[in-house]
Amino acid sequence: MSNLYSNSIFWIDTDKIKPNPYQPRRDFDEVRLQDLALSIKQYGVLQPLTVSRVEVEKEGGGLMTEYELIAGERRLRAAIIAGVSQVPAIIRAGDTSLMKLELAIIENLQREDLNAVDRARAFFRLANEFKFTHNEIAKKMGRSREYVSNSLRILSLPEEIINGLSEAKITEGHTRPLLMLADHPQEQLVLFKEILYKKITVREAERLARRIAYDRVRKKEFMPDPEIVQLEEEFQEKLGTRVHIDRKELGGQIKIDYFSTEDLREILELINKTSAEKKPTEMLLKHIAQLPTEIENNIKETPLDDRTKDEIKSDDTDLYNISNFSV
Repeated sequence: MSNLYSNSIFWIDTDKIKPNPYQPRRDFDEVRLQDLALSIKQYGVLQPLTVSRVEVEKEGGGLMTEYELIAGERRLRAAIIAGVSQVPAIIRAGDTSLMKLELAIIENLQREDLNAVDRARAFFRLANEFKFTHNEIAKKMGRSREYVSNSLRILSLPEEIINGLSEAKITEGHTRPLLMLADHPQEQLVLFKEILYKKITVREAERLARRIAYDRVRKKEFMPDPEIVQLEEEFQEKLGTRVHIDRKELGGQIKIDYFSTEDLREILELINKTSAEKKPTEMLLKHIAQLPTEIENNIKETPLDDRTKDEIKSDDTDLYNISNFSV
């Protein structure tokens, strides 16, 4: 009977075919399904599905036959959309759960349309549930061990990035530079946003990831002020983007990355909320208080709005150089 099933094609009712619980693919392109359904309406299902036969006990007693799908879920879904009541299928007998999973993975990989996330999840099931090593999985898939290991690394990314890859917002190649920043989750998410909004290439993303990693190492080497590092991280968390604080001998610069005009407006709104009750000259007066007494007296004699750079410089250029004065 097994040989008969393996070499014959049967017509089976679509409502008797149940989904494969080991199906590695989760996402199906609705547009492509509709296109396939139109083709099936015109020509029928040209390639048979692969199913296994299952005997199910009825509620009132007795047995009924159902079929569990092993390969061909996309064709089955399109056939149902097309209103086809029966599909051609090859019936396999005696397959274990492991064999069904292997067949489902291999069938999808042979079609080359299994997305990177679903492939990684399938590899994870083989490794986690069936205790296969990466090398054993690689041999079964006809791939290298590195290919399997790199695929599995995708699952270590944040859910937001995994979803972006699954929805084809980024490519599998973009995951390499993102994985380079695994120890810096905030920077990793910022780079992900840059890939999305700026549409940067894989090569450009790798360049940015290397630069970020280099900057991190460089900061450690130069023993940065812990307070500045903490403030930089707080800025990044508050604004949701990369923030660089470049400290100089007097003052410094704050560099804020943004991805769109809308982001820029949101950042400005956040700044306006926090500084709504402060006067525009408050920070300036704070820095003036640190200047030598002679210059401070001269500056305070003139209203802030009317004072010019030349007037300050003429007060005492030997004691303070206005070119170094920054707020």
